[in-house]
Amino acid sequence: MPKAGRRRTRGDLGTGREAKKKTADDRPVMFAALESEKSQSEAKLDRVYDDVVESSTEESSDPPSPLLHRPYIPDELADRADIRAAFREANATYEADTERRSAVLTMDRYSSRSCLSNDRRLLHIREAAKDAVLLAANSIISLSSYLDDELLNRCCGLWIRRDDKKKTALVLTSANLIRTKDHSSARNQWTGKYHPDASVIVHLLDGTTALAHLIYLQEHYELALYEVVVDKPVQLSTFNDNVHSGQDVFRLGRDESLDLRITHGRVEYRFPDRHERCHYMYFSHDERSLHDDGGPIIDLEGKVVGMVNHQIKDTFLPSSILHKCLDLWRKLKCIPRVHLGMTFTSIKFLDPICIERMRRKHNIESGLIVEQVSKESNAEKLGIRKGDIIERLHGQYISTTTELEKMLLDIGGDHFPKAKVLNAKLDIRIQIFRATKLCRRARNLTVTVSDCGEDIIEGTYPITVGLWR
Repeated sequence: MPKAGRRRTRGDLGTGREAKKKTADDRPVMFAALESEKSQSEAKLDRVYDDVVESSTEESSDPPSPLLHRPYIPDELADRADIRAAFREANATYEADTERRSAVLTMDRYSSRSCLSNDRRLLHIREAAKDAVLLAANSIISLSSYLDDELLNRCCGLWIRRDDKKKTALVLTSANLIRTKDHSSARNQWTGKYHPDASVIVHLLDGTTALAHLIYLQEHYELALYEVVVDKPVQLSTFNDNVHSGQDVFRLGRDESLDLRITHGRVEYRFPDRHERCHYMYFSHDERSLHDDGGPIIDLEGKVVGMVNHQIKDTFLPSSILHKCLDLWRKLKCIPRVHLGMTFTSIKFLDPICIERMRRKHNIESGLIVEQVSKESNAEKLGIRKGDIIERLHGQYISTTTELEKMLLDIGGDHFPKAKVLNAKLDIRIQIFRATKLCRRARNLTVTVSDCGEDIIEGTYPITVGLWR
């Protein structure tokens, strides 16, 4: 495992910049989710070049690089063998110098090209997208985890809080960073297996590294918070809770050399597979890139509308849920959520033929269709079955799984300070349309408030007696 190095300092200008920001805002602790659009614009303009060396004299001890001129043979000397030999030697030197010059940062422009250079279909949004990507880029870092000095996983992360007094910053990333590498079982389980004791290294954008310490792991939303000691200001992410199907977005990440990964796509709603959380949203695209877990999905203003939590499945956690989670963690140091023992799909995202039929025949226009009921759960005991519709929960109509998830977080956040414990029981009122009996019923459902991952257990039974003996 590489050793975490101390960050180098380059003069006093960085300190001056930090003091300037403190004058503008006296709060020692800054949170990303509440940072305003204005502050991001100011951050973009307030650039500090802290490696510039100014001199009062025109002369310099650092001479310019040699001129790069291509040699040639004048026509009147083309027949001379010695001139041709000299030309071959000079041309070899020229080509070697050209190759070296092509490696400088301004000329290395073709080795890494993203969709914003290659895809002509993005011409209409290219300039806005470039600005958005560059605005968000400084808040995106890379992390790697190790078990017994062997690499476990790599993920990206977002700066979401800084504490200027303690000189620490908080990173939001995917829990996949410390998830077990057993990918076959990971596809067939609700809650993953994690290594919270894994060593985690943050790869800072100046090429140095720092150790990160796990502050909180949330298994249901597959997110983790890490604290890092940093001696310079970091750029915090700005979140936008509004995201809609078909929206142009970009998935950002970093490769092993810390270069950006940029993938264009559109937001999509899909019906989740068996072991996918129903609050996921999907990133629909034509490309494939790696190590973007924990990276942001950004809009054309450079604001984060979601965090990638499983780039193989193209799922991401929308910012509206992230925002709720971070607010709860700040207040309670945990993220309590109501466990219903069911999964759902939204009527809103069905084909309009299906929606119109349900409205015409049964006066149903919205609600959540029950897809799975956990075995021996209170929902199962209450008689809720696959295909039933949850129309109201806790006195409110629900039309999407994102709305449901935010409500479950609100109820958990309200109940936890009263109960003072996790895994407490709570009764909530639900209105059910029973699909097999075509009738509505209102019932009290006993639920659990927990910050653990919710597992939906499939109903099974053994066959122990054969048809023939």
